Amino acid sequence: MIYPDIRRGVFLERPNRFAALVDVDGEVERCHVCNTGRCAELLVPGAEAILSASSNPARSTRYGLVSVYKGGSLVNIDSMAPNRVALESFDKIDGLGGMETVRREHAWGGSRFDFYAEGGGRRALVEVKGVTLERGGVAMFPDAPTERGLRHVRELERALSHGFEATVVFVIQMGGARRLVPNREAHGEFADAVESAAEAGVRFLAYGCDVSEGSVALGERVPVEAGGRLI
Repeated sequence: MIYPDIRRGVFLERPNRFAALVDVDGEVERCHVCNTGRCAELLVPGAEAILSASSNPARSTRYGLVSVYKGGSLVNIDSMAPNRVALESFDKIDGLGGMETVRREHAWGGSRFDFYAEGGGRRALVEVKGVTLERGGVAMFPDAPTERGLRHVRELERALSHGFEATVVFVIQMGGARRLVPNREAHGEFADAVESAAEAGVRFLAYGCDVSEGSVALGERVPVEAGGRLI
């Protein structure tokens, strides 16, 4: 995934979840924040920010804030990136290679999943979750309560009994994470649902990313741990 027309700036403040004020070459620019999550550990005053300029004259903001530096490491915060990266590398995701058909935005039950894939008599529902929270080499999801994510995990567990394979792919939007865990502190019910779904047969995978100022690509798989064990 490539970002055009990259600029550097210094993050100043976030007046609302859709906007950030960024110093770009001495001018304060109002930028679109490409992530409505909290990103509290990333969007701190003085952080070096990476912006992508838009050529669309209809946009109200000239720049989108797509990445920030945290302790010398670059973290992508673009909420659109995980799905695009997963689609670009779909055949490289464990257990999903060789599917003949891959469709985006598939409705099943009471949810809409990121991907439906089929091939060789197999049917699979795949949900992708972007991860930007990391502490001490441990990536965590979510960073805030996620009723939508909870519903997805429960629906995927139910889909197993209807003949689907079910997979959650956590795309960690940075490099260097050694493992991923459900963030029980942020949403205990979600962590419980992950443990239950894993026991039932839902697959939970996590991949780091190779992030540069102008691109992001799927990296190496990292282990997922829940309930004190690998799943």
